Amino acid sequence: MQMQTMKAQRGITLIGFIMLLAVIGVFLFVGFKLFPVYAEYYSAVTDLKASCKEPDAPTANLQQMRNKLDRRFNISYVDSIDTKKDVKLVVDGDKRMLNIKYEVRKPLIYNLDFVAKFDVTEHMIGGGTGGQ
Repeated sequence: MQMQTMKAQRGITLIGFIMLLAVIGVFLFVGFKLFPVYAEYYSAVTDLKASCKEPDAPTANLQQMRNKLDRRFNISYVDSIDTKKDVKLVVDGDKRMLNIKYEVRKPLIYNLDFVAKFDVTEHMIGGGTGGQ
């Protein structure tokens, strides 16, 4: 009588594979929901920096800066920011800064939502007396 040697089995079972796919699927689903919000934020930051680097930015008033940002946001498809409500001009001595503070609330699944809060400030080069 010959003894057959059993080789150690390697690999993953079907149930283990399905569970692994489910976990990866959940992470991908959440990632696909979050990606557009963060992509829009990075577009808004790029537009804010570009607006603050324009030659007339240090002397522009708040309404002029809002108009510049509105035009840039329309081109970049930034829809979550209401420039009238979310954009502020901060004057600290001779420093002028433009601040955008907003939050995005989107549905995740059924009755669960996610909230993303963003707050970014960009310094304008030079001084000026634009006013708010």
